[in-house]
Amino acid sequence: MKRAHQVFGLAERKRIAEAVAAAEAKTSAEIVPVVATQSGRYDRAEDAFGLMLGLALYVAAWLAFQGPREVAWGTGYTIDWWHALLIVPAGFALGVGLASRVGWLTMLFTPAAETAAEVQRAARQAFFDQRVHHTAGSSGLLIYVSLLEHRAVVLADEEVTARLGQAALDEICATLTGALRKQPVPEALAAAIAQAGEKLGAVLPRQGDDRNELADVLVLVG
Repeated sequence: MKRAHQVFGLAERKRIAEAVAAAEAKTSAEIVPVVATQSGRYDRAEDAFGLMLGLALYVAAWLAFQGPREVAWGTGYTIDWWHALLIVPAGFALGVGLASRVGWLTMLFTPAAETAAEVQRAARQAFFDQRVHHTAGSSGLLIYVSLLEHRAVVLADEEVTARLGQAALDEICATLTGALRKQPVPEALAAAIAQAGEKLGAVLPRQGDDRNELADVLVLVG
């Protein structure tokens, strides 16, 4: 599983910063893009895969070595059930280690509702951590992407929600989520920022005295 800083090198981070600057040139809103390696710690999914692997290895060992048998080079190995049972904790540890490093294994054993809830929770935390709600005009917009879950969340402060409407925010999020399945993440995120800039420019156009309250940078988490 690639981490956020591996997906976004210097060139990609510069591209996103330029996309934010270009979008904010059209609007008084502040756009903050955040990309996280993952949003939740899915211990139960890792444990479930570890237990399954441990039991599978136990069954395989028991079936393979049920008792003495003749093979071409002599008597084959035997194993008692209680010796075979020792394979379970070893398989469990191996499974947990694999699931923690192979993202799709973790997601395979995690309900979609749980991943959605974790991404929403992490996005709301980022909204406050990055001070998106501290702009003078309550015009902050967070575009949050979580790599492991392949999910996105778009959160807006009061003025943006009132002017743009929740339906438009949902449209940006849906377009970004769909693009993440087809395009490289940096490309999909840059397009979402540009789309947000166009929509925001129509309802919150940039004024002559606007100042940049939040830095035009990509925030990487994990």
